[in-house]
Amino acid sequence: MTTERAGLAGTKPIRASFEFFPPKTEAMETKLWSSVERLGPLNPEFVSVTYGAGGTTRARTHETVKRIQNEMGLQAAAHLTCVGATREQVDEVIRAYWRAGIRHIVALRGDPPEGVGAAYQPFPGGYVNAADLAAGIRRIGDFEISVGAYPEKHPESASFDADLELLKAKVDAGATRAITQFAFDSEVIMRFRDKVRASGIDIPIVPGVMPVTNFTSLRRFAAGCGASIPDWLAHLFEKLEDDPATRNSVAISVAAMQCATLRNEGFDQFHFYTLNRADMTYAICHLLGMRPTAVLES
Repeated sequence: MTTERAGLAGTKPIRASFEFFPPKTEAMETKLWSSVERLGPLNPEFVSVTYGAGGTTRARTHETVKRIQNEMGLQAAAHLTCVGATREQVDEVIRAYWRAGIRHIVALRGDPPEGVGAAYQPFPGGYVNAADLAAGIRRIGDFEISVGAYPEKHPESASFDADLELLKAKVDAGATRAITQFAFDSEVIMRFRDKVRASGIDIPIVPGVMPVTNFTSLRRFAAGCGASIPDWLAHLFEKLEDDPATRNSVAISVAAMQCATLRNEGFDQFHFYTLNRADMTYAICHLLGMRPTAVLES
């Protein structure tokens, strides 16, 4: 069903994808499916499910992805990493997704089991990095393969040029889309896109959007993944620690305006890190002109 979508970014279509993480408890499971049901009618390009550090959520990710696709009628994408498994074990996970009808994998190197900041070492007999993993996925099936990209450089990369070479390797291995780490400075994302295009990479570059649900937590998370926090953003969230209503309103406005700015610069798809919280992402998409097109059946 086609609908006219008008909003902050004008009348041209806005496309979105949503990222969730698999639930660990019954309460978290209820929250997850409530969020999927809330956002699903916006007709996303796809819905992705993350993979825990060291492969700790492998089974939950698999079951969540299958349910989203089979019961919710959405295009589901499974995150897959190189961590904590041999090539043979990872290949069996890939084949299991193919048998389940999943045709989209988000291929990532993954964080060490010890957590962000620990030295990464390839698992013995495992895939070395995301480019190696993408090549393995491509050998097994005709998957759509999304990979990560870092507008401000991956914190472990020796240089931005080295990071760009790795992105090229991912594309050469079969990647079909790059989803960026969140960055709050839109100029950073635009410069990154221009450098990527100048290097000859032509796959879609999809900005990752992180609504700010908790600014203190965001600072810690950003420090670990190499994303900077502009002074103007910190100023906007000053003295809102105990004012969640205002904090959420500010976060929605910031994300919507960033998407509108990027849309005016040629970006037409955005990947929202929902943190399994639907309302803020729904409001942002509404401001961007998206409207529900269907009611999900579950």
